[in-house]
Amino acid sequence: MSNVTPMMAQYLEIKSAHADALLFYRMGDFYEMFFDDAVAAAEALDIALTKRGKHDGKDVPMCGVPVHSAEGYFLTLIRKGFRVAVCEQMESPAEARKRGAKSVVRREVVRLVTPGTLTEDSLLEARRHNFLAACAILRGDHALAWADISTGAFHVMPLSPARLGPELARLAPSELIVCDGTERDIAATAEDLGIPLTPLAPASFDSSSARHRLCALFSVGTLEGFGHFGRAELSAMGALVDYLDITQRGKLPLLRPPRRESAERVMQIDAATRRNLELTHALDGGRRGSLLAVIDRTVTPGGARLLERRLASPSRDLDEIHARLAAVDFAHAETALAADLRDHLRKCPDLDRALSRLALDRGGPRDLAAVRGGLEQARQIAALLAGQALPPLIAKAAEALAGFDTLPALLDAALIAEPPLTLRDGGYIAAGFDPELDEARKLRDEGRSVIASLQKRYNEATGVSSLKIRHNNVLGYFVETPATHASRMQAPPLSETFIHRQTTANQIRFTTVELSDLENRILNAGNRALEIERQQFGHLCARVLEQAAAIGEAARALAEIDLATALADLSHAEDWCRPEVDTSRAFAVEGGRHPVVEQGLRRQEGAPFIANDCDLSARDGAAIWLLTGPNMAGKSTFLRQNALIALLAQMGSHVPARSAHIGVVSQLFSRVGASDDLARGRSTFMVEMVETAAILNQADEHALVILDEIGRGTATYDGLSIAWATLEHLHDTNRCRALFATHYHELTALSGTLPGVENATIAVKEWQGAVIFLHEVRKGAADRSYGVQVAQLAGLPESVVERARVVLDALERGEHEGGAARAAIIDDLPLFSAAPPPAAPVPSASSPLAGMLDAVRPDELSPREALDLIYRMKEATDG
Repeated sequence: MSNVTPMMAQYLEIKSAHADALLFYRMGDFYEMFFDDAVAAAEALDIALTKRGKHDGKDVPMCGVPVHSAEGYFLTLIRKGFRVAVCEQMESPAEARKRGAKSVVRREVVRLVTPGTLTEDSLLEARRHNFLAACAILRGDHALAWADISTGAFHVMPLSPARLGPELARLAPSELIVCDGTERDIAATAEDLGIPLTPLAPASFDSSSARHRLCALFSVGTLEGFGHFGRAELSAMGALVDYLDITQRGKLPLLRPPRRESAERVMQIDAATRRNLELTHALDGGRRGSLLAVIDRTVTPGGARLLERRLASPSRDLDEIHARLAAVDFAHAETALAADLRDHLRKCPDLDRALSRLALDRGGPRDLAAVRGGLEQARQIAALLAGQALPPLIAKAAEALAGFDTLPALLDAALIAEPPLTLRDGGYIAAGFDPELDEARKLRDEGRSVIASLQKRYNEATGVSSLKIRHNNVLGYFVETPATHASRMQAPPLSETFIHRQTTANQIRFTTVELSDLENRILNAGNRALEIERQQFGHLCARVLEQAAAIGEAARALAEIDLATALADLSHAEDWCRPEVDTSRAFAVEGGRHPVVEQGLRRQEGAPFIANDCDLSARDGAAIWLLTGPNMAGKSTFLRQNALIALLAQMGSHVPARSAHIGVVSQLFSRVGASDDLARGRSTFMVEMVETAAILNQADEHALVILDEIGRGTATYDGLSIAWATLEHLHDTNRCRALFATHYHELTALSGTLPGVENATIAVKEWQGAVIFLHEVRKGAADRSYGVQVAQLAGLPESVVERARVVLDALERGEHEGGAARAAIIDDLPLFSAAPPPAAPVPSASSPLAGMLDAVRPDELSPREALDLIYRMKEATDG
């Protein structure tokens, strides 16, 4: 076995403790990786793979990345499923040599970079939360805790196993911590949602230890002041905090006290419904084309994150909904004030994330500047709101913005206007704030002039005008006079100041205590200036963190004001209305519109969106609209727009309608569109049935269900029977409000036997064999599906369309004449002898037009002759 160098021995020891992560091993200005880590990282990052020395007789693979650009590499590796252990040098090489010439610089892992523990701006989306979640299962009880360490948000919720999937879909955490050995119970759900699992030892989930861990974190003797938490909730929160302690190496983030949420206070929306309704992401996975992208008019990162959170978690608490609506109403009515508020909000930096980085010791001068700028804008916004009759939500926010007088002033005095990004750059402390720093900078930048000033003083003190202060690499700085002045310089009282150093043939050289001290200070001035700035940065961070709780409240207040004014601006621009929301089972929408489709039509075609009414109000039982009509007529849009109106209303927003009365919706279910799941061996029809089963098994009487084309993925009669039974179950058992779109016209008969079912249809108009979609929803049932006409609009070859008409006519005649006649007609159809495309009509050889065309030589015609020819052809045709 080959000898192992001390450095390699250190690397192997550290790596053994972090076998599941790529070890970024600091060596000077680079993070180096070795062995299998280097091979994996080089491939993932597309960087060069080299080698360094040998181990066990084999070359050691190596690759590296510069320290100053490491963040971008972290993000690439995290997105590709890796974890990164960051190993830093904890001392300088000079300090290491004090322990012996061959001593290795001491290194330690200071941080584990995982998807749920990112804080850097370059690694995060400013307008989205980055949640780390932990799921605990304790004696049959389930709980979910989640935190965003970049903002300090910390929540916990007890839930049933059936509710776990919808809640994970709502939060979309970047990482989910589970107890080692229980991941199999959650793996399928996490895989469906694309959430990476991180197993943690059972000891981390111990509820007793968790209680002590949480009390220590928040410096309290009991957690009762934050709420009453069950053992499963404590287990989930404790595991999350323990994981943060492991990954952050004891430097815990600024987490706010845990807030207990109740599943009953939030509208339940499962993953399939979120995907179908394209709430925060379009079907292609991007943000463009989603509801969030269309309604987002926030101007701060905090406001954007709050909007996404509200959209993902519509409330069921009536007081909360009304308070949010009142805030939007206020901003809607006070347009001038709202515009002024938005002007100030645009200047607000991301206070939450700046504060979090400062607490984790990952902050820089710009984070202090962000706190300064945010608090200054908070002061001005508070002044704008002073004396106004404010709704409760805005009034509470205004209170949180007050009380920051000394800290912004301190930061303003201490920092330059535009600080650099990192501490190592220096120059971020303002001139005049620290006299010692000013002196060090003067020595660093103006050393020559300082020496000249001292020389002038020495000239005056000695009376020797030829005295000079010079410098060389041997003596450093020294005072030099001609030898003729030696006796004066070496006699008292000058000899007490000027200390002899060297005599040459013509010169005599001295030093002074003051000059030696000045020399040291000039040589060290640059480093000393950086050191003083770092000290001041630490002091300023401490002052900021002393008020961290109040600054966090101010950040949340700014987000609340931003969201209210943004929704009011949206309502003004798009002509939305304030919904009436209560505890009834009403659902009455007049002139409802789909906000995403409406914006798309306006942008692409300039065409108006056809608004439609919908009334699903129910008292004692179900209220279901059975919607029929052709494809492309707007059935799916109508279904989705009403679901979105309910969601927006309970989010606390105005809605795209002339008026809306919404009884609180407890659950929102959508079965619209379908795709197969090949990875799990499920066909399109199977996926459809699984989603439908979830609806029928879970929907309560306060749910809103939208179903589109149930049963279309199988044989006609199988599909019809499934759709029939599903509609009956929704009516008789779930007793909910629902929109049920179908092509099975046979279902319309159910309106005569089920009192809660009404027929509605999308109006169309036929014109010369073509179909025109009016996009109007009317009471009644469609008499046909117009499938052939839609196929023609889609561009099928004319021969195919004509053949389809023939087959359709034959089948419809057979349907009217009975099963036997239908079978006979099918037998008679020459199904495999489709007619060839009809030949293009040609002019008759005897027609005047044909004679004219025969005589024409197109290449020889002038423009004038061509125009004359057209006129003659027209006259011949008219004749």
